[in-house]
Amino acid sequence: MQGLIADLAAHWQVYATMPVIAALIGYVTKRVAIEMMFQPVEFVGIKPFLGWQGVLPANAERMATTATDMLTTNLVDPKEIFSRLDPEQLAKEIEAPLLRVVEDVTREVMEQYQPRLWEVLPNGAQQLLLKRVQAEAPRAIAKIMRDIADNIDDVLDLKHMVITNLVRDKALLNRLIRDISRPEMRFIARSGIVFGFYLGCVQLLVWALTKSPIVLPLFGIGIGWFTDWLALKMIFLPREPRQFFGFYTWQGVFQKRRNQVAADYGDMIAREIITIPNLLEEVLRGPKSDRLFQMITREVQRTIDAQASIVKPFVAVAVGSRKFQEMKQAAAKKAAERVPETIRHAEGYAINALDVRNTIVDRMRKLTPLEFEQLLRPAFRQDEWKLIAVGAVIGGLVGELQVLLLLH
Repeated sequence: MQGLIADLAAHWQVYATMPVIAALIGYVTKRVAIEMMFQPVEFVGIKPFLGWQGVLPANAERMATTATDMLTTNLVDPKEIFSRLDPEQLAKEIEAPLLRVVEDVTREVMEQYQPRLWEVLPNGAQQLLLKRVQAEAPRAIAKIMRDIADNIDDVLDLKHMVITNLVRDKALLNRLIRDISRPEMRFIARSGIVFGFYLGCVQLLVWALTKSPIVLPLFGIGIGWFTDWLALKMIFLPREPRQFFGFYTWQGVFQKRRNQVAADYGDMIAREIITIPNLLEEVLRGPKSDRLFQMITREVQRTIDAQASIVKPFVAVAVGSRKFQEMKQAAAKKAAERVPETIRHAEGYAINALDVRNTIVDRMRKLTPLEFEQLLRPAFRQDEWKLIAVGAVIGGLVGELQVLLLLH
């Protein structure tokens, strides 16, 4: 024992560095693990094995599918969300641009099929037709919106929309996970310092007793592996507050921040994913877009039949009944192309009416602890062993470097 104390006193500077270096190993391995989750966004190296891509970007489709399943199963019901839109109010919001579209489409179709016909029609007939169709347009839009709300699953594939956007924009997927988990990431890094320091104190004693060169690399590996593993567990577990050693209470960091996570997640989903432009893009170009155009075409043709009777005799005589039917179909097609763009003018009203952000926040706060954990846990679970293994390798290399320094 006296020899041990004398050795500690003689080489106290060396021993004092061990807990510090161990704390540094703990911190560095955590920072590396965190960055490896997200960076680089695209594969760097020689495919398929010699290189690296961030765990989340590399598994973008699976990660996006998992996040979307949570979103569409527990947080957002498209039918309920779209039922909040008032079709009449929506039509009122877009009335001015809608009337311009009606006039433009009418003139374009007439000029396309019979360039001189529109000019030879009596001015009164022209104006009467325009006014009657324009007067009916808001009601037609309201009818279309009611049909869409009642059959939202026929025109909108929300799951396809979210997955497509997240897979296409891997940086967005990174932000979705990283932005809501920044405190957890800080906890992981800082915990490495604390855990590493205490393990370094143990390392100090073992080295003092054995002087074995294998001690430092083994402890480096252990510190890198164990602190990574423990920090990841402490993010999620225990799911409910639990007392340890009779006086210390702990709850998983992520679980403890439920209210703030819900607010951050709701903000990001409403701001960057379930947005009016993204919704319109999906219904216009998604796998179910044909159904929307069918709805619009049917309603436009019905409106034309109801309102064009006053000029139909003029047109039918001039171009023939068959040509008139083609004109009607062309008008419906052009309207179907222009109406969705017109609806963008009601974006402000739609955002407030749909209230996606508050819906997600409220429902997230009602999730069970296990359901809530699934919001973030899959991002860590996949390839978690790789992150821990990298921590162990870095720790081992630093331990080996310590040995070389001590021996020289």
